[in-house]
Amino acid sequence: MASENIFLFIPNMIGYGRIILALLSFYFMPFDYSRAFWCYMLSAFLDAWDGHAARYFNQSTKFGALLDQLTDRCGTMCLLVTLSHFYPKYMFWFQLSMAIDIASHWLHTQVSLMKGKTSHKDVQGNWLLHIYYTSKPVLFTMCVANEVFYMSLYMLHFIEGVSIGPVGFWRLCVYITFPLGVFKSVLALLQMVEAAKDCGRLDEEERAKAQRAD
Repeated sequence: MASENIFLFIPNMIGYGRIILALLSFYFMPFDYSRAFWCYMLSAFLDAWDGHAARYFNQSTKFGALLDQLTDRCGTMCLLVTLSHFYPKYMFWFQLSMAIDIASHWLHTQVSLMKGKTSHKDVQGNWLLHIYYTSKPVLFTMCVANEVFYMSLYMLHFIEGVSIGPVGFWRLCVYITFPLGVFKSVLALLQMVEAAKDCGRLDEEERAKAQRAD
């Protein structure tokens, strides 16, 4: 049987499309909020479909999982860079959010690999993280709310949006999604702490094994 080219698998092709859309959104972000918004949100929307395609066509790959996660992390990071420029007063908080997001996911993924897990979503130790990764409604709600919060802040820099009561649409979106955005950062911190503890346990086991061997 001829070897498969995993780089041309359908979910990975969707992933390449997400990257192109994300890059376009980054280009438009400083001066064209409409095009930036649609490119960014379409890239985020396709995030829900590459996983379905992978399962439907039996084309799940480690490369695809990494591509998906890196696109998510880089997309959010670049949006936060733009927000730091638009809202310099809150730059520290955007920087802190970037640092927590990147560090927690990197450490969690690395430790999952060290433990021989096939998926970084296989979380057993902490009940809150277990619910976050195993409940699709919870995971979907948290991820969407986080993206909507940052994108609403972006749009608010340019327009208020249609009036809904005393506030504009985008300002209202910011108010509604802010608590969930903060909670997602709390979960990321918790994930980082749990991953660090797991890494420490692996070190202890390896050192104990080496001492017994001596």
